[in-house]
Amino acid sequence: MRIVSLVPHATELLFALGLGDDVVGVTHECDYPPDACELPQVTRDELPAGLSSAQIDAAVRQRTARGESIYGLDRDLLADLRPDLIVTQQLCPVCAVSYDEVVELARELPFCPEVIALDPKTFGETMSDIRTVAQATGSKAAALDLVARQRSRVDAVKIAVRGARPVPVVALEWLDPVFVAGHWTPQMIELAGGIDVLGFAGEPSEQLSWEAVAAAAPEVVVVMPCGYDAERSLYEAHAYAEQLRALGAGRVVAIDASATFSRPGPRLVDGLEILAHVLHPEQVSRAPGPVHEVAL
Repeated sequence: MRIVSLVPHATELLFALGLGDDVVGVTHECDYPPDACELPQVTRDELPAGLSSAQIDAAVRQRTARGESIYGLDRDLLADLRPDLIVTQQLCPVCAVSYDEVVELARELPFCPEVIALDPKTFGETMSDIRTVAQATGSKAAALDLVARQRSRVDAVKIAVRGARPVPVVALEWLDPVFVAGHWTPQMIELAGGIDVLGFAGEPSEQLSWEAVAAAAPEVVVVMPCGYDAERSLYEAHAYAEQLRALGAGRVVAIDASATFSRPGPRLVDGLEILAHVLHPEQVSRAPGPVHEVAL
């Protein structure tokens, strides 16, 4: 089978299922696993480089208001790759090329590739996506093994934090303007022994004011700007140190959002373990990824 992945978390899932040799094309943002970086890239970023958080937000709003994607699709390259299966998403217009554009192109191609969309809104639905991809690729055995390993790690976190005092948490998915994380993140916080005092499970991230965040009185603030790694998250935290300081939280941490929270793929379980370590370090002594304590 020849597969083109148009969203990074789908690429990660395909490789986790042992289908890396079948993947013939990926996006310009597919940077994990390392082998994915060697594959032809069928998308490009339409936004100029070097924009600030506020400028990115403004540019995204302008393009989506005009019905334009922030990503461009190399239609000729996609046709040349002759995929049997295209994996994409419809959940977030900021995260991938337009689903409608992909479906339209697939209909025009003489070999009629199948198109599936992975659109999880909850932590459980991210697990269901494993089965969805398995059904489309005939990889049931690998999917069962992956689900079992993921569930085992989740259960280990739940057992580790059982009985611990739930910690009030705010997860900031963007800082200018302020967005609190939604979808699967509030569930992950709860599983990790916390209480998300602002986010709603299964719902989109919500724009709020700094004053509204402060009023929620979080004890821990997790800085996790969508698509940014830990170093960029730390940079953003320092850039907005005054606003973060005014929240009155006991701790502010910056983490790798791109790898372990923004992408609803297999590494979300890494994110869960990171959260458990942040909230309950005595119960969970190790984090499978960087955690930066932000000095304000």
